[in-house]
Amino acid sequence: MPAAEERAAQQRRIVNRLKRARGQLDAVIAAVEDGEPCRDVVTQLSAATHALNRAGFMVVANAMEDCVANPESPRDGMTTEELEKLFLALA
Repeated sequence: MPAAEERAAQQRRIVNRLKRARGQLDAVIAAVEDGEPCRDVVTQLSAATHALNRAGFMVVANAMEDCVANPESPRDGMTTEELEKLFLALA
């Protein structure tokens, strides 16, 4: 698959993951508003958190992959060290 198509596919996967997280966050809000038990709220909150973390890792992983594949290309002005810090911020 050409690089542009792969990048577009990755972007779609990230957007889909973020939309899933948004749905999970909506479920958390609804559970709190409806007075659902704490266990249910925390379970939904955990799912939303996990989905957001996975999306963040995907974003950073794509940037790092681009960094390795194209060391001479600009990466939004980010250095390898900055990418590493972003990755660690998610961990």
